Amino acid sequence: MVRVLTIRNHQFNWGDRTFLMGILNVTPDSFSDGGQFNGIERALKQAQKMISDGADIVDIGGQSTRPNAQQITLEEELERVIPVISALRQQSDIPISIDTTRAIVAEKAIAVGADIVNDISGGTFDQEMLPLVAKLNVPIILMHIQGNPETMANFTDYQDLIGDINQFFQERINQAITWGIKKEHIILDPGIGFAKNYQQNLEILRNIKIIKNLGFPVLIGTSRKSFIGTILKKENPLERIWGTAATCSYAITQGADILRIHDVKEIYDIAKVTDTLIMNNE
Repeated sequence: MVRVLTIRNHQFNWGDRTFLMGILNVTPDSFSDGGQFNGIERALKQAQKMISDGADIVDIGGQSTRPNAQQITLEEELERVIPVISALRQQSDIPISIDTTRAIVAEKAIAVGADIVNDISGGTFDQEMLPLVAKLNVPIILMHIQGNPETMANFTDYQDLIGDINQFFQERINQAITWGIKKEHIILDPGIGFAKNYQQNLEILRNIKIIKNLGFPVLIGTSRKSFIGTILKKENPLERIWGTAATCSYAITQGADILRIHDVKEIYDIAKVTDTLIMNNE
């Protein structure tokens, strides 16, 4: 695996420690924080809090990807994310990722200061995404999904869950490299909660090392998700912070490189201690 990724003045030395991606949803309808940060002032305040709490990346998205979320217009997505990215870039050199499946949104986001494309479709929803990322010479996070947020609950049948995910990744990696995306610019996300049921989410966490065998950094996003609520019998996503923390700590022991999270301050401490325990055992 390529060991180092440099973004602006920040180095991601994969394997040295776990990196934290703070979630900034500038949406009215995301599953746990919809409506909290969908204004520039509130979004910037939350971004600065996450940075001070230890976030290594701020992930900004304007299209909700919760189950059954409906697609918004291109114009609406641009209106939500571009002003926030532009304003945050004026305040900080923090690496910014744009959470989108649309190449046009990715292009305009990079133009105003974003650094990474985070595509939940792995570049499958918009055929222009991979060639654009290659042209812009920026990293891309390729996530595994079946269907789309509106339909994914109906696509949880797999012959071999981990094998199917790795096969999907191998095809997307090959496509990305064919278009000219550098290997060191590829990050993989198995898509916990996206076309995965309760047992399948647990299976992914238990098999991160197999996904890591593909040779790329792996991002894990469990934050506040419903399978944690099922374990804890907590319907309110805001009550799942410590359940999230347990999944994050376990994911680190299995080789996760990036954790995508809402609660940066709490997970920073979890990651710091878990990283220290692992390093002391190696």
